[in-house]
Amino acid sequence: MVLERDDVVAFLDQRPVFKGHVLLVPRAHVETLPDLPAAQRDGFLAAAQDLASAVTALGAQGSFVAINNTVSQSVPHLHLHVVPRTKGDGLRGFFWPRTKYGAGEMDDHAARLREALAH
Repeated sequence: MVLERDDVVAFLDQRPVFKGHVLLVPRAHVETLPDLPAAQRDGFLAAAQDLASAVTALGAQGSFVAINNTVSQSVPHLHLHVVPRTKGDGLRGFFWPRTKYGAGEMDDHAARLREALAH
């Protein structure tokens, strides 16, 4: 165990991207980030922030922090990855191809997201 707090625990990933790759999970069963109760958000994010800082003790120059929600989620329990990074480590940015918006699509998507956030 790397970290134990009232609402969260963190441990080393058994199949790390790089050594020191940590998984942060809430103690209570929560399937995805949208399911995380508001009362647990600050503690979860604070623990993620602390872990992202702690990996520098392993020689990391930074970290990659990620959560999958449903799609590509290997385990049906919320978990956040903190992967130690160093310049030249071979991990290149995002793992997926980038796309472009067509004319008007960016405004449309932004409006739809604002509408969803308003409810």
